[in-house]
Amino acid sequence: MLKSYFHKNVLEAGCDEAGRGCLAGPVYAAAVILPSGVRLPLLDDSKKLSSDTRNILRQQIEKKALAWAVASCSEREIEKYNILNCSILAMQRAVQQLSTRPEHLLIDGNRFKPFDFYSYTTIIKGDAKYKSVAAASILAKTHRDEYMINLSEKYPEFGFERHKGYGTQKHVEAIQKWGYLDCHRKTFQLKKLNLR
Repeated sequence: MLKSYFHKNVLEAGCDEAGRGCLAGPVYAAAVILPSGVRLPLLDDSKKLSSDTRNILRQQIEKKALAWAVASCSEREIEKYNILNCSILAMQRAVQQLSTRPEHLLIDGNRFKPFDFYSYTTIIKGDAKYKSVAAASILAKTHRDEYMINLSEKYPEFGFERHKGYGTQKHVEAIQKWGYLDCHRKTFQLKKLNLR
């Protein structure tokens, strides 16, 4: 059962990212402020849901949220600043784009960096514990998936619509056959990931 809040009577934004472990594509993040008592019966950790259910929830969340925003860091930024820093930066960018300033941030995971005088709490597996974080995980995941599906039209031989940039065997074989694309994170070497 997902919890509605961490601090009662405080305007909280849940934050999460998607695509951190991918070989290709940006890392996406979302920030979501949900109204008190919002009903989203299907809501759960995005990793537990089917693609169809996530897309239904995306529409519901974007309609019912008090505020929501999605942001990203590019492949080149990931190479320059590393994936951890870019995961945090993407979440910060999403928070900055919210139409309403939250009073507290709930961050999925155990790492974040202070910015703009926001108070925050990091929560391991927060997307399986709090509604706003679960909602953010849904938006980050669905917006990133949409980006990767669109990318697959440009590079159909890579199968991005199936693996979304993760290091599946088919993706690795495509890299070995066709080489790296601009959308690949060149610092994520195959040998480092034991995916030769």
